[in-house]
Amino acid sequence: MPAGLRALVVSYNFPPVGGAGVQRMSKLVRYLPSHGVSPSVLTVANPSVPLRDASLEGDLPPGVEVVRARTFEPDYRVKQAAVSASAAPPTPMRRAISALSSTAKAVLVPDPQVLWLPGAELALLRRLARGNDDAILISGPPFSQFLLAPLARLRPGVAVVLDYRDEWSTYRTSYENTASPMARIAGDLLEPAILRLAHRVTTATEEFREELLRRHRFLSQENVITIPNGFDPADFPADLPDPPTDRFVLTYAGTVFRLTGARGLLGAIRRLHAESPELAKLLEVRFLGRVVDTERAYFEGSEALGVRMLGYVPHDEVLTSLSASHLTLCLLDDVPGVERIYPAKIFELMHLGRRTLTLAPEGALTRLVRRHELGEVVAPRDEAAIAEILARHLREFRDTPPAQRNLRSSPKDIAQFDRRALAGRFAAVLGDAVRAAR
Repeated sequence: MPAGLRALVVSYNFPPVGGAGVQRMSKLVRYLPSHGVSPSVLTVANPSVPLRDASLEGDLPPGVEVVRARTFEPDYRVKQAAVSASAAPPTPMRRAISALSSTAKAVLVPDPQVLWLPGAELALLRRLARGNDDAILISGPPFSQFLLAPLARLRPGVAVVLDYRDEWSTYRTSYENTASPMARIAGDLLEPAILRLAHRVTTATEEFREELLRRHRFLSQENVITIPNGFDPADFPADLPDPPTDRFVLTYAGTVFRLTGARGLLGAIRRLHAESPELAKLLEVRFLGRVVDTERAYFEGSEALGVRMLGYVPHDEVLTSLSASHLTLCLLDDVPGVERIYPAKIFELMHLGRRTLTLAPEGALTRLVRRHELGEVVAPRDEAAIAEILARHLREFRDTPPAQRNLRSSPKDIAQFDRRALAGRFAAVLGDAVRAAR
């Protein structure tokens, strides 16, 4: 490690932004100093996002420098109004709003957060002029911030590391707000050009890494490194609650959107109520997190079946809620690209130690669950198999006295996913990148 290494972490998604993906960088900033790296942060001042979570700001170490640059994006409520206008019965005003929204999607490439670039570029130029940083780590999505890499390379000796929390190619094709054709074309052209500027590349899964190397043959295998997401033991209270004794609680924590759709589970719950109504009455299913509009139709009528949609819960309360469950749930629906993905929440579930049910197609997530013995795996839309697993758990719950119920799982070999250890791996990558840049 070069002595006194200084790293600028660039991430649009950073506290107090809430939701998926935030903690990968906030935890990194928290633990890099213990590995000899002094971090600073460049993030957005007025993020246009659906969720905010002030509890995540507790991750930041005292005194860390956070530079916040403004974006020209509209408030997120304006974006939501445009989505609602396109879905509602047409009126002249709604048609105008939809047309404006479609034009914005076509023009704002590779994603709407490109409107953050002017402010971010100015802030980065000031730092480069002062020589503040030895390395710049840019984490996407959004992937428009990867366009800061050419600017970062203007100062000789400054290392550039690109971090893929998700795949850019998957974002262009499979995610909830499917990119416009122009954004896909731009992404296909921009991604290889920007990758050529990086001294090192990190990916969240080995499957991401293999796909990146397959698509971009010019990349050197030793310069693309997998660093998974993980858990932070400091997030877990010493005394977590036990689940209730009068009902069986299954809990999912996270956003429900196209990639994490729950239609198979909800269909299985309906099947269970039809086939074993008395047994099904014991089941309560809790969804902690945002359910996007495109997935809400699948939940229609489910409240009568014991399904509770509780909305976004601050992260510091999520682990308590998960602990107060007999079974935790990890979801990936059967859509293109998910075979290379595992949700970051799976790592907190493994450290929590409650039994986990994973509904996912075969791929990175199912291999991870089986390798570390986290619990049962079933295909996400196999309603009959899911209903049978739920029925088995409910019979066991009904027939076992509370004092004898098995609430714990015994995951194997999970210390490698401790955020403190993962920060050490990032520190090593930063050190290698700086040596390469020099």
